[in-house]
Amino acid sequence: MPKPLTVAVLAGAALLTRRALRRRVRVSPLWPLPALDPPTSGRPRTRALRLRVAAKETVAEGVVQLRLEGRDLPGWEPGAHIDLVLPSGLVRQYSLCGDPADTSSYTVATRLVEDGRGGSREVHEQVRVGTELEVRGPRNRFPLVAAPTYVFVAGGIGITPILSMLRALPEGADWRLLYAGRTRESMPFLAEIEEFGAERVTVVAGLPDLDRELANVPEGAVVYCCGPEGLMAAVEVRFPDVRLERFAPRTSSMGEAFELELRRSGRTLTVPADSTVLAAVRAELPNTLYSCEQGFCGTCQQRVLEGEVEHRDELLTDAERADSMLICVSRARSVRLVLDL
Repeated sequence: MPKPLTVAVLAGAALLTRRALRRRVRVSPLWPLPALDPPTSGRPRTRALRLRVAAKETVAEGVVQLRLEGRDLPGWEPGAHIDLVLPSGLVRQYSLCGDPADTSSYTVATRLVEDGRGGSREVHEQVRVGTELEVRGPRNRFPLVAAPTYVFVAGGIGITPILSMLRALPEGADWRLLYAGRTRESMPFLAEIEEFGAERVTVVAGLPDLDRELANVPEGAVVYCCGPEGLMAAVEVRFPDVRLERFAPRTSSMGEAFELELRRSGRTLTVPADSTVLAAVRAELPNTLYSCEQGFCGTCQQRVLEGEVEHRDELLTDAERADSMLICVSRARSVRLVLDL
């Protein structure tokens, strides 16, 4: 075989070998060790839907209600919520407050938060009838459980998940509701709530006196609360077993610095005390997926291989927390964490 042809054949074989090695390394950066399981990050927790805004109306001062239409929508139970992916890409969570038997539409309501992060303003000012939105869910971390008696506490827009519960309670159920808001004009669905009767419903415009309004709660009552963080914290002090629904992360300090190993990437870094795991990871791996940055949507969920996690999210189940975390809000309890990244 002529020498130039031999050289060409060897060069071609070497090129093919290099390409094959690159593909193999992309599959498993630790090759020739066995490939790890597929990563968790970025996997949608539920099937995404594309729904059209069929109606938009003001239901209280600063509160709009959206009806999103589709076909054969997944069912839901009282207390459930959906994720709305807004046109800007922001993801926000809203409780479903329509009829669970209606499989053609979902209904949500949102209050305009003037000093918020922009999601509520986008809903109020940019989302219109005819707008198509991506919807994820429904999910329910605030289910209505069977109980001999119920006490519901709602603050402002926090009435939305509780309203669906009140509608679902069987006739003759023993319950009462404390519904508070800044003013009567700012309280959505107030007229419907008051139709349940003054013997069951207490409406307070302004700050409620919880010691008075929540006195004499019956033994064995299940207490539900949704509303501003201050209200939920005050109710939790009085009833440690209260069932809470949050759509904002708990306020807390960042914590201590710790070491973080990214096993797939073969990198070790430090997460500072005043930063998040997500920020530290994205400084090394800019393509790491994330969305809400509040511990609600699940986009940044990562598998934990070693270490103890301080979970600060409002999404993962106990089973999921055994081997994964949401890196946008959760941190390490141990001095070192190892992630499947």
